[in-house]
Amino acid sequence: MDLTQLKADLDGIEMDDRPSVLKAKSRDFYWYSPILKRQLDGFTADLVVSPRDEAEVIRVLAACYRHKVPVTVRGGGTGNYGQAMPLNGGVVLHMQHLTGISDLGDDHVTVRSGTIIEHIERHLRDNGREIRLFPSTTATATIGGFIAGGSSGVGAIRWGGLRNPANIRRVRLVTMEETPRVLDLTGHDIHKAAHAYGVNGVMTEIELPVDPAGDWVDVMVTTPDFISANLLAIELGESLLLRMLSTFAPPVPELFFQRYRPHAGTGKGVIALMVARHDLPTLEARVAAWPGADISYRADRADPADRLPALFEMAWNHTTLRAIRIDPSLTYLQMMFPRESMADTIAALDARFGDELMLHCEYTRFNGVVSPVAMPIVRFTTEERLEDLVRILETDFPITVFNPHRVTLEEGGMKRTDISQLEFKRQTDPLGLMNPGKMIAWTHPDWTPDSGKNFLFTE
Repeated sequence: MDLTQLKADLDGIEMDDRPSVLKAKSRDFYWYSPILKRQLDGFTADLVVSPRDEAEVIRVLAACYRHKVPVTVRGGGTGNYGQAMPLNGGVVLHMQHLTGISDLGDDHVTVRSGTIIEHIERHLRDNGREIRLFPSTTATATIGGFIAGGSSGVGAIRWGGLRNPANIRRVRLVTMEETPRVLDLTGHDIHKAAHAYGVNGVMTEIELPVDPAGDWVDVMVTTPDFISANLLAIELGESLLLRMLSTFAPPVPELFFQRYRPHAGTGKGVIALMVARHDLPTLEARVAAWPGADISYRADRADPADRLPALFEMAWNHTTLRAIRIDPSLTYLQMMFPRESMADTIAALDARFGDELMLHCEYTRFNGVVSPVAMPIVRFTTEERLEDLVRILETDFPITVFNPHRVTLEEGGMKRTDISQLEFKRQTDPLGLMNPGKMIAWTHPDWTPDSGKNFLFTE
């Protein structure tokens, strides 16, 4: 890489090559995984470039193409799988300046990709609207990073995940070719670039659907155990208008939720909800009819001095973050099991693993059906045991594991080669310079998963 000439070609665009900045901007939340922490700790970029608009993005990509310099796009750095870490060095393209809302209509909003999601939501609510999905890291995550690296979040109980075609209207991106093109993807074409870790181009603008702002109330419910919490959660998910529905097994709330702990009790299952205010009477009736259930917290009735932070900050991967802050040796998994065998599966997992696997579920909709996605806290001992745990879950239980201890697209969530993303990358990144190392299919299109084996970091 001829970085001297590259810098000359990019004169006038904000650049930084100080070692402290290179290290800081070459990191995301990969340290959630002890495996990725060991594997990725040494990777850093050679240059951080921060374009101010789409025209500068085009200049950067054209120059990097000429000099064959890899480019890794960075938003807020809140991804958990090393999505924004430059495995081949080169340029980290920091999108911090591409911010702001460019259009707000009755049913949509158009935003630049580096915009913090909380800023979008705040602006929309000031105008009587809201977005459909957001991550628990909404205060720091960017919308481009969420679309490129995420898959679901708060709002999924109502709208499903990001793969639901109704949740993204348009993605505008710049290709990495000799003469970069600007493409607007709509419909099913969006998924050629969404959740692709930036291997297919640089998103500069996102158009999202918006809805009338809901009047949501945070509520915590306790139940005698985790199985009853999930059975009640399904009933609530099917009968109430919700924005979030999460469940936690003991001892997760009492060990890791310091401010929420007084409302969680000891040895109880816990449900956290964001419920429409007009459905509060129905919620009260459902909980009162459920044996041993109790509403332990309602934000609308809490003394202002005792009001808790938003309940979504105890859910999704904030659950993992809070656990790791208390005990840095902990980690997590992501998995799904059939709803119809949920109670039996929970009981079998508890009998087999005890507190090595502390369950936490987020509820979403798959084809309109309220369904649990488990994100358990794991007591980490060795990498070998963690790999063995994944194998046991997939072979001995009706469970699909989405492995958060892998850095590639295929090994983590997709579990397969996405041919449409591969073909799109061949068109938009012919030299394979966009976030290299994150897409197995680029070099091995016939890849199939092999439990316990890491594609990039075999030893």
